[in-house]
Amino acid sequence: MPLHVLILNSDAELAADDKHLLEQARKASENAYAPYSRFQVGAAVKLANGEVITANNQENAAYPSGLCAERIALFYAHSRFPDIAVEAIAITAKGNKGIIEEPLSPCGACRQVMAESEKNSNQPMRVIMQGQTGPVMIAESMKVLLPFSFLDDYLHRYTNTDR
Repeated sequence: MPLHVLILNSDAELAADDKHLLEQARKASENAYAPYSRFQVGAAVKLANGEVITANNQENAAYPSGLCAERIALFYAHSRFPDIAVEAIAITAKGNKGIIEEPLSPCGACRQVMAESEKNSNQPMRVIMQGQTGPVMIAESMKVLLPFSFLDDYLHRYTNTDR
């Protein structure tokens, strides 16, 4: 069964829960520490138990030492609620050069972490993406954004790792 991406004209077309999650991500982006890129990203994760975890990107002068909003939100959610599935993640961003009017997708490292999170919960994770305004993109699963993800299945199939 093929997986799809839904594109809406604006967040006004979102279901109430999804709109609220996107608003939480937008609010989180306001507190991003982004003095180098000046690109503030916010993420909000909705767990199956109803909890919402928010985060934002955190930069560092030693660029590889920073971390994206999506990974911070997922890592924090899993540290607090290790056995609770992630149902959805909303992602938004703003820059200092003008209003972002298009959905921005997660970087490769975040996609990989999101794919593993989805696999561990054994259920699809919806990914809701919007800039500051404009269209909203909703991927119904991480398999849409990272179809050939590297997951632990390979490690177990080709190495002598015990679980």
